[in-house]
Amino acid sequence: MLRMFTLIIVVLFIGTGRALAVPPGKSIEFKYSPMGTVKFDGDVHKKAAASCKECHNDGMFPKMKQGTVKISMEQIYAGKLCGFCHNGKKAFEAKANCQRCHTPPKK
Repeated sequence: MLRMFTLIIVVLFIGTGRALAVPPGKSIEFKYSPMGTVKFDGDVHKKAAASCKECHNDGMFPKMKQGTVKISMEQIYAGKLCGFCHNGKKAFEAKANCQRCHTPPKK
């Protein structure tokens, strides 16, 4: 009985984690940047990363839920968060390519 209960809890926990991730064919938008909305495309990032844990770890994005980490351009330029990959070596450099992530607000 205890083993069955533990198995159910583990399955529910794993299922919840996957539900919060950005699945293929989906994207999320971060609308609170003064530079414009940032769109995170699940397909593009799934192809670029070996696994979700490559970014979703204690040092970068510990939870797979939008809004759990405050992101700033200073952190990104310092090679943290998105800047870990967007450094011009693994992926395009964030500093020189603002328009690739940010869609300017409509006037």
